[in-house]
This record gives sequence, C-alpha cells and structure tokens, in this order.
Amino acid sequence: MAVSVKDVASAAGVSLGTVSNVLNRPDKVRPATRDRVERAMRELGFVRNESARQLKAGRSNTIGYVMLDASNPFFTDVAAGMESAAATAEVSLFLCNSDQRPDRERAYLSRLEQGRVMGILITPVDPESAVLDETRSRGTPLVIVDRTRDGADGQWCTVAVDDVLGGRVALDHLLGLGHERIAFVGGPVELGQVRDRHAGAAQAMAAAGRAAEDFVVVESGALSVAEGMQAADRIAVMPARKRPTAVFCANDLLALGVLQRCVSLGLRVPGDLAIVGYDDIDFAAAAAVPLTSVRQPRREMGQQAANLLMDEATNRCHQHRQVLFTPELVGRASTEGGWTVPGPNRHT
Repeated sequence: MAVSVKDVASAAGVSLGTVSNVLNRPDKVRPATRDRVERAMRELGFVRNESARQLKAGRSNTIGYVMLDASNPFFTDVAAGMESAAATAEVSLFLCNSDQRPDRERAYLSRLEQGRVMGILITPVDPESAVLDETRSRGTPLVIVDRTRDGADGQWCTVAVDDVLGGRVALDHLLGLGHERIAFVGGPVELGQVRDRHAGAAQAMAAAGRAAEDFVVVESGALSVAEGMQAADRIAVMPARKRPTAVFCANDLLALGVLQRCVSLGLRVPGDLAIVGYDDIDFAAAAAVPLTSVRQPRREMGQQAANLLMDEATNRCHQHRQVLFTPELVGRASTEGGWTVPGPNRHT
C-alpha cells in the first residue's frame, strides 16, 4: 500500500498542514521540523501524488509534443531542445508520434487535452487543420513547430525555418560549383516544407537562367532512406545526356539513401553525382562520404517553441509570435565542400 501524507505526519509527529508545507512551501517550515519530515519521507518511502496535486490545482505541470515522425532524427533533436526548456522550468514533457497520420494526430491531441496538459507543441500533418482550431477553442494553448500557418500573425505562435531560402541556398551552392543539370528529390507534396524547398530551388535555377528541363524533379512517397535509394535508381538509369550531375534532397534521410545507393552502384560522389541534403542531422557528417546539408537550428527551435508555449500558458499578457529561423549551408565532401555559409540573422 502506498505511503500517505497522513503516515508521514504521524511518523514525524507533525500536523498534515506541516507536511503539506514541506512539500509545497518549504520556506515556511523551520529547518529542524523540515528535516524531521523529510527524514520520515525517506524512511517510509513516500512518493508524492503529483497527479492528485495537479488535479486539485486544476492544471497539469506537463506539456506535450506531437511530433511528425519519430524515426527522423530531426524531430528527436527538436524534442531535445523542448526537453531542455521544460526541465529549466521544472515542467515535464510528454512525447507523441503521429507517424504522419492525421488520425493518430487527432487521437493524441484528444488524449493530451483530456489529461489537462499545460499546453501542446505540434508539428502537424496539415498546419491548416481545423482540429488545431478546435483544440485551441477549448482553452488549450498550442504552438506549431516546423510549420507556418496562414493568418497566424497575432493569432498563433509558430516556430519554423525559412525553407524557401534554404532551397535557394542549396541550389546556389551547386550552381556555384558549375552544375547545370540538377535534380530535386522531394517527398509528399502535401508537406509544406517539401513545397517550399522545391520552390526555393526552382527560384535559384530560374535566377541563374537555367532552362526548365535542367531542373529534374524526382518524386518520392516519403522522406526516408528507402525512398532516397529508389530515387537514386531512377536517376542512374536516365540517359547520359539527361542525367543530372547533382541532386538536392528535401531532407537528409533521402540524401543518405541516394548516397548509399550511389556507393552500391559504384557511382562516385561527388564525381558522378554531387549530393546536398537538408536538416544537417548528426548522421550527415558521419556518413561514408560526409554529406553537405542545409542546417536547421533544431534544438534552438525546440527551446523557443517550448518557451513560447509555457509563456502562453502562464502569462495573461502573452503575445503570439511567429519565429522564423534562417538556415545555413554546411559544405562537406559530398559536394567537395568543407565550409559553412551562414545566412542573415533570425527574424520574427
């Protein structure tokens, strides 16, 4: 049977109110009395019922993060930043994985709301989803991460990266190395990041005066290593005169798949195919051929998002902010790089 507050009070020879003060307002208890109560807690193995305390207070001391894809290290790095901010504020973080499925996302939002969490961080499948509006309308603070939302100004907190700029940075790098025919390996077109990175890449090609046929779009069904390998197969069988000499992938998992398949096919990287990824996850630098990638400040994004959420949950004067981080290109051996090209400062 669990040890109760009453058991602690009896063992320490104090009132229930004194035990409550030791737990919640220790500065109000004399040091000698506090020591006696804490010793009784240790000897009895007392564990406070945090759920009951929060239920009585009417608010949880927990925030939730509904991430898009737990298999992608990008999102776990973002979550690590959230955890750091939450720990500093003595708040717990509960992680959920929607696995890019709207039905799972909806179910997790409902469970977190029923659990009376302080607020919810989410990388949504669709940032325009009405489910997000419904959740907020019932009083649960919500911050959108790694996404933007139409009409968010003054209405929502969002934390994202300028992915259009990221696409331009990636293509400018390849164009600057002399590549004329470049492929874009994307992912599901319903994902805003994929559309934005493609748009930025297309803008860079147009600004360089390259013909439309010099920008080869290779579609994939997911942002995964396996899809990247399949994309490499499709590129490898293209006629020599139409085959791109460089590829920009919508994320690092795709890029690592392309790289892995190039190695197995005997293609030289970057001699036969230069490769640029996006996110700069830890595996990018550790690849057999270190991968050039467009870096996102993953942990900083998570910290910023968590701090915005906790401020919204506790500050009556909270003002919604839309934070947009600037990506930077990290050059490595997959494009014969080896340097970092920073962009301008973050803006909101």
